[in-house]
Amino acid sequence: MSASQRSESAQPAPSAQSSRGVPGQPGAAPSASGRPDRPDGPERPDSELLAALLDGMDAALCAFDADGTVTHWNHEAERILGWTAAEAVGRKGLGGWAARPGDARDVEERLTEAMGATGRRVHEFALLTKDGGRVLVRTQSSRVPGVDGRPAGVYCAFSEVHAQVDLERSIALSEALLADASWNVVLVDADLRVAVANTSAAGALRTTRRAAPGRPLGDFLDQGVEEAEAALQHVLAEGAPPAPTELWVTVRDADRADAADGFEGAEGVRYELLDDDEAVRGESADRGETGAAARRRCWRSGFLRLASPLTEEPAPLGVAWIFQDATEAKGQEQESARMRFRGNQLHRAARAAAECEDPMEAASIHLDFALAGFADHALIDLVLDPPPGAPADRIRLVRAAATPTGTPGPCPPVVPGGIPLAYPEGHPALQAVERCGSVRASTRRSDEHAAAQWAAARKWPEGAVHGLCAVLRSRGRTLGVVTFLRTSSRRAFDRTDTAYAEDVAARVAASVDLAVRRC
Repeated sequence: MSASQRSESAQPAPSAQSSRGVPGQPGAAPSASGRPDRPDGPERPDSELLAALLDGMDAALCAFDADGTVTHWNHEAERILGWTAAEAVGRKGLGGWAARPGDARDVEERLTEAMGATGRRVHEFALLTKDGGRVLVRTQSSRVPGVDGRPAGVYCAFSEVHAQVDLERSIALSEALLADASWNVVLVDADLRVAVANTSAAGALRTTRRAAPGRPLGDFLDQGVEEAEAALQHVLAEGAPPAPTELWVTVRDADRADAADGFEGAEGVRYELLDDDEAVRGESADRGETGAAARRRCWRSGFLRLASPLTEEPAPLGVAWIFQDATEAKGQEQESARMRFRGNQLHRAARAAAECEDPMEAASIHLDFALAGFADHALIDLVLDPPPGAPADRIRLVRAAATPTGTPGPCPPVVPGGIPLAYPEGHPALQAVERCGSVRASTRRSDEHAAAQWAAARKWPEGAVHGLCAVLRSRGRTLGVVTFLRTSSRRAFDRTDTAYAEDVAARVAASVDLAVRRC
């Protein structure tokens, strides 16, 4: 619509016409109920087009000419105030019908101010509805220039304040969530590519807000990307799930150093010597986890399907993925459950061992209960007294009990042969006896052949990649060592595992001491 057309539509109504509108004026009344007489010439389609455009607007709109006469009144204005276009168009100002007489002067002054100013003017004032009620509206007014450039009128777009406030709250909420919210918020488009990520989410994905948009989730997640994409596709197709979902993912981070606690031997083996007075540290730091294991996170996630409000049929715009890192809380839950289970196992083992006449059988019972959910294999090696004339500081161990080497199973006592085990120097079991403490050992070789060689060199069952040796002490004497072994399907032993192994070793040592005294 050109400036000249706007000027023509805003011209004041002739005095000979009715106060109900300016029907003889081309383009004066836009709505069907206040439509002008059917003019001849090229102005007729322009007037009808203008009427259709104004009636299709979501905002209420009215227009005034230079004398303050209403020239336009669309359907949304009729919905808010109840006055039809036929009743509004042609009236002089708003006083007495759409505004109280006491408020009319202030309203007209604000409209006059907008007519003489450049740009838009925003005001709030109360208007009257047709049924006598009052409604607070927020208006945006701007002048309409004529052909000569002078103000020919003013248009006023308005909406109910509470609706405007609701809209502003929604916009403010969106901006706050996508800025510095403590929750991680990621908007994913229908192609499952990141559209927007707030600061917290960008940090969780090891990226920046500027670098995240347009990239698939596989660029940020190493493991768990299939589960995340499946959840997003489900939300796009079916809607948001009724409850939060926990997703375990591994975030890509190639720059993370594979640092470990302890020292590494020449064969790629990590040993850790544990003192009794050392404090138990956090799980992730203590385990010495590296690579993917250290970057595995539990994200408690909620999903919202986004649809456009401007379409009749909801077309999905994407998914809002809101998540929080629950790794620490989840770890504490798992640790609590693990401690309860192990406490029950110790209690059950003590009751079962009390029914055994043979002390070595009781020691095996303790190991059988300890293996459940803890390790795959267990060994008991006893200290062999040195022969006459041999150095007293030389440690020799003999096998007393062992689980089957093929598959995990019970740990029965073995027939003592009296032949010392050919443990190499620096073996974890020998170190545990020397220091009267616990020793952990793990191989860093990822290939199966190297891991098998590592286990064979230490006289451990095939497949063992993690070992924990706890010394057997009773009545101030070192009786031997108990060794727990894990395969590659389990994580390395941590300090919590060490504390549990030492509890088991104390019970095993009491049974072994009784068996030794009987011999």
